[in-house]
Amino acid sequence: MSLRRSRRLLRSACWAAFVASSALSAQPLTTAPAAKVSAPYAFPIPRNAAAIAAQCKALLADLKLAEAQLVQGGEASASALLAAFDAITRRTEDTMGPLGLLVAVSPSKAIRDAADSCDRDYQAFSSGFWQNAALYDRVRQVQPADDIDRRYWRDTLDAFEDAGVALTPGKQKRVRELNDELTALTQTFERRIREDRTRLWFTRKELTGVPPGVFKAAARDAQGRYRLGLDASTVYPVLENATRPATRERMWRAFLSLGGSANLDTLATLTQRRRELAQLFGQASYADFVLRHRMARSEADVQAFLATVKDAMGVRELADLELLRAEKARHLNQPIDQTVLARCDTAFYAERVRRATYAVDQEQFRRYFPPEPSLRFVFRVAERLFGITVAPAATPQSLWHPEALAYTVTDNDSKALLGTLFIDLYPRADKFNHAALWSFRNVSTLAGRLPAAALVVNVSREGLTLDELETLLHEFGHGLHALLSKTRYAGQGGTNVQLDFVEAPSQMLEDWVYGPKVLALFAEVCPRCEPVPTPLLAQARAARDFGKGIQFSRQHLYASYDLALYGREPADPLALWARMEGATALGHVPGSMFPAGFEHIAGGYAAGYYGYLWSLVLAEDLRTAFVTDRLSPAVGRRYRATVLENGGQVEPDELLQRFLGRPLNSQAFFNALAQ
Repeated sequence: MSLRRSRRLLRSACWAAFVASSALSAQPLTTAPAAKVSAPYAFPIPRNAAAIAAQCKALLADLKLAEAQLVQGGEASASALLAAFDAITRRTEDTMGPLGLLVAVSPSKAIRDAADSCDRDYQAFSSGFWQNAALYDRVRQVQPADDIDRRYWRDTLDAFEDAGVALTPGKQKRVRELNDELTALTQTFERRIREDRTRLWFTRKELTGVPPGVFKAAARDAQGRYRLGLDASTVYPVLENATRPATRERMWRAFLSLGGSANLDTLATLTQRRRELAQLFGQASYADFVLRHRMARSEADVQAFLATVKDAMGVRELADLELLRAEKARHLNQPIDQTVLARCDTAFYAERVRRATYAVDQEQFRRYFPPEPSLRFVFRVAERLFGITVAPAATPQSLWHPEALAYTVTDNDSKALLGTLFIDLYPRADKFNHAALWSFRNVSTLAGRLPAAALVVNVSREGLTLDELETLLHEFGHGLHALLSKTRYAGQGGTNVQLDFVEAPSQMLEDWVYGPKVLALFAEVCPRCEPVPTPLLAQARAARDFGKGIQFSRQHLYASYDLALYGREPADPLALWARMEGATALGHVPGSMFPAGFEHIAGGYAAGYYGYLWSLVLAEDLRTAFVTDRLSPAVGRRYRATVLENGGQVEPDELLQRFLGRPLNSQAFFNALAQ
């Protein structure tokens, strides 16, 4: 569950992205408002790797010309200069935007590799651009016209300063080298996970307890064994349902080895290079370097926050684990004092406890939530709340895969097109194997530009569990943030917000799937679908609270590990993980290598994974506005206008206060922890 934002020129070393089919040929970039857009965004599919290389070359020529024009001057006002910078951001998105998505979803390795190559070339230009002292001096002289310009101006100055514009020439050169290397290392880390060819063979007996839908379409060998991959829609049903411990352990170990030992080496190099980068700026750690621009202003702030979560969850985690151990003892008909709970046991026995205590089995929800109706359901939730309509694009597009689809989002009152959403639902080889939202093209009211985003998940064709429906709504929440934004500048559009705020709008919606009134909307989009019985939904809500101690303690561990890895003391990634995980109740399993597949912290969430918990504090407080009616159109419209439409052009604290009518309060978060 994550957000993948497009690489914008406002942050020289942030988010991965891609290449579009723009055919600009080194012409001046316009800053004049464009005509109002009325047609959906047409996703550009490159013919081959050579076409990508040509597009990349054209982009870099345009950007170099734009840089020269900015140095020469000519903008008559502060607003014109800022608009010129945003024109560069838009031009960059036009080419680089779709590439980050195609790297994750294109079936063609040649396309994916060419896209990565273009990203490296772009990074080399970007690092130098933001070290241009003449440009920096021009921006420093700007007198912003209003608060929106002032925030964009400050973001632009931050980008220059974070690129090393004030450093000595020798240090600037090293910063450029490090940024280039970090881009390549991150690409390598992610590629190893995405292209991992690990497949496991299981007999039918070894898959006892696993829902047949998980393996019935799998390839079989001469002995009749089933070949299973490591996509989420396969791994979790096996871990939660396979009655044979050896089956669960094989799947668990394979899943925790994604990326392999080579990725451990790459992660070690990434942390070393990021530490060196921070030290060039006089910072003691990479965490210190990046946290200067977040809601949490320092490592000390994050550590203090994580300590409160640990205090709230510590006792509860131990109680949860003891329940699982007791269930294992009952299941194996052995004394509890002779029963040891292993890490690969937790998902299986948690499901057994839920079934025994709450009569809830996640697998039983698949019959109620077929994939396409589930997608229409999350659309309908947004339609009811925010006064929009999500519909298939009138003209079908030829996309990266035959099953990928395009949708339009329109405003119900004005009938105006708001943006375009692309959907890729099902798992396949070489595709990103989790769930994420790519916000690859951002809105700009200044240029009459509408946004586009892509929702990428890997759901079972047999249907979704309630947990998976919650994930789908979470990722679509990111999509709403991207598509309903109405910011002046593309560089502040939609999800281009501080990292520790970006998850809040999507996390807020997760709880909606447990509301009977909300789930009743399923009947509107799928009259033939059997409704979830109200008692079952109530039991599922109670069951969700079971295991909260384990869940939040694990999130706390991930966040603490990330912060330690990028903290002030150098550490080997696996040794650090083994030590930190070893200090937990279940300890560390020798041979497991979780950090090799921890894609978040190799990429854009480095020193930022705490943001999931931090944002949840904000999300819980946002939910208080909907406490009487989760589908209130009045509250939904106010939320859309106040929070979603403002993207990153207003500070998160101010957005929250405007919407809630009071300062942020963390009490709702701690109340939720106690449930």
